[in-house]
Amino acid sequence: MNLFFQRWCRSGSLLALVGALAWPQGAPLAQQSKSVPVQVLPDLGDGAQMSPAAERRLGDSIVRSLYRDPDYVDDPVVMDYLQSLWQPLLAAGRLRGDLTAQLDETYAWELLLGRDRSVNAFALPGGYFGVHLGLVAIVSTRDELASVLGHELSHVTQRHIARNMAQQSAQAPWVMGAMILGVLAASKGGDGQAGSALITGGQAAAIQSQLNYSRDMEREADRVGFGVMTQAGFAPQGFVGMFEKLQQSNRLNDSGGFPYLRSHPLTSERISDMQNRMGAWPAAAPEALAPWEPLMIAARARVLSNSGVDALRLWAADVQPSALVAKTAGQQAAALYGAAFAALKLRDYAQAQTLCVLLEQQVRGRAAEARLARLLLAELAMAQGNAAGAMAALQAPAWGTERAPLGRAGLFLLLQAQTLSAQGPALDQASSTLRDWVAVHPRDSLGWRLLGATLEAQGRDVAAVRAQAQADLLRYDLSAALARLRAAQDLVRLGRWGRMGPDYLEAAIVDTRAREVTQLLREQALQR
Repeated sequence: MNLFFQRWCRSGSLLALVGALAWPQGAPLAQQSKSVPVQVLPDLGDGAQMSPAAERRLGDSIVRSLYRDPDYVDDPVVMDYLQSLWQPLLAAGRLRGDLTAQLDETYAWELLLGRDRSVNAFALPGGYFGVHLGLVAIVSTRDELASVLGHELSHVTQRHIARNMAQQSAQAPWVMGAMILGVLAASKGGDGQAGSALITGGQAAAIQSQLNYSRDMEREADRVGFGVMTQAGFAPQGFVGMFEKLQQSNRLNDSGGFPYLRSHPLTSERISDMQNRMGAWPAAAPEALAPWEPLMIAARARVLSNSGVDALRLWAADVQPSALVAKTAGQQAAALYGAAFAALKLRDYAQAQTLCVLLEQQVRGRAAEARLARLLLAELAMAQGNAAGAMAALQAPAWGTERAPLGRAGLFLLLQAQTLSAQGPALDQASSTLRDWVAVHPRDSLGWRLLGATLEAQGRDVAAVRAQAQADLLRYDLSAALARLRAAQDLVRLGRWGRMGPDYLEAAIVDTRAREVTQLLREQALQR
């Protein structure tokens, strides 16, 4: 548990539920391959007492606070990397039948990134998933992070949240019965200790039953997650590697509690289970052939999660010649990337530029790594207000290799640079590209935000405010969205359309959206 998702959780039962479905601060995941016998687990129910639609509504109400949490991060570079793992896992879940058509259509399947430095991830109702930067910062392979995401995905596809709530509901009558018997024993027999013992015993039995149920869910998420991960093409060694990292982390946080008092199985038990499931799986690729991209993303995550001045300055020591010589080539690339990004955060642009040049030489011939270096160069140019430099970095030929696609992060940087250039053709191209983007990705709030900035630069004031309102709406900030829509209505009434003149279609959309958001706010008030 951490502050990123603890702030919205006020009731003890919901806190316990999400804690049970969170990746422990020192434990990982699993599932079976086709060559391994299926582990038989207790019947945990199907969660029919809570419909997928009701679970999605619950998730929407929770995530509303998370999006407004100061620890929420929308870093396009890290999110591109996470999505490159997440989308194959979703496809594998569909192929295996774990992710049914009903759940696929009803749930959000969205990742949220938190600034927390703890090694953790968690699943929320309705298909929302939280990933801590601390987790991204310690992984060294794609397979390790995919194992965590596969585990959390399986919590949702197996409907563990609904099943947990159903199990709690089933316990409630006999827990209440034990409390009533305790009260009667104390009042009629005059033995207050016997009554207290009955009450306490009933509560303890309920808690122990819940812990056992939670451990069964974790084993099932391990088992199913292993299958999803391997179906998606990731190496199962990632499970074991992640467990070992989490076991090391857990040594600092472990309370030393007995196994039967834990909500998760022992990490050593889960490592053994994964090793058994791997069987005769081919050995992992040698470290020398492993991609460096995960190491560079981990370095970025460390900078983002600890952006204090003192912490950022420490990165300079990591790229001194005496420190670099002791590192592998991939570790050197990660150190240069992290130090350049830290220098950018410190606004030491000259140092950042120098380190970027060294990074360019280090990653020459590697497409994915060269892409990260180009994106960093573009970020550096944009921080200095150099739109032309950013566009040159993004559009330059790849360094000694075939160019990797720029992805969402590169596209957004390019569009920001085109908007900053404030030139007619560039603005028109940026506006058109962003309109196409949000048409295909209608839930991308950052895309809508950038579209609003581009439309404002074009002089389409009403359309710009409407796009910003849509971004607020996607972050579940209904009040802010309605305020923007009403501001757009005021612009229409006053005839202040902007340089491009009236746009009555946009005005009609604003009116319709304002009515919809007003109705949503009323429903939200009734729910409270």
